[in-house]
Amino acid sequence: MIVRPNKTRIVGIDFGLARLGVALSDESKTIASPLKTIKTERRTEDTVEKLLDELVKHGQENHYTIEAIVIGLPLMMSGKKGHLADEVTHFVEFLKKQASFPIITWDERLTTVQAERSLLESSLSRKRRSTVVDTVAAALILQSYLDCQKLKPNC
Repeated sequence: MIVRPNKTRIVGIDFGLARLGVALSDESKTIASPLKTIKTERRTEDTVEKLLDELVKHGQENHYTIEAIVIGLPLMMSGKKGHLADEVTHFVEFLKKQASFPIITWDERLTTVQAERSLLESSLSRKRRSTVVDTVAAALILQSYLDCQKLKPNC
């Protein structure tokens, strides 16, 4: 019987009040790719449960486990926390209670702007861009984290 080492991946999340953009690393933790958008629920607890259920299901279907979740923390350009950063912090508190792996917040300043700009350069319609911008932003957040880890593992 061949025992294979457990494959792990890192999940990236772009938090929004209406939707969560979700991205996933490859097994080598080098490349981030957009995965899906998840509609939020009224209660934070329900959104956390829905997110974790979908991630676990995807992991089982694709034979990997989650090593960590990196969630974008939308700081102001001054570095201070604003209203949405407080919402992310609240969400992270619930996520940490339910998850069995580390939850990491990551400075995401300008990632949504960067995602929108890159999508504008594509040939996607406005409607299609609006449906993928959250997952692209999540991939940018995760890619930034992965790149930093490759350069200096304690960043």
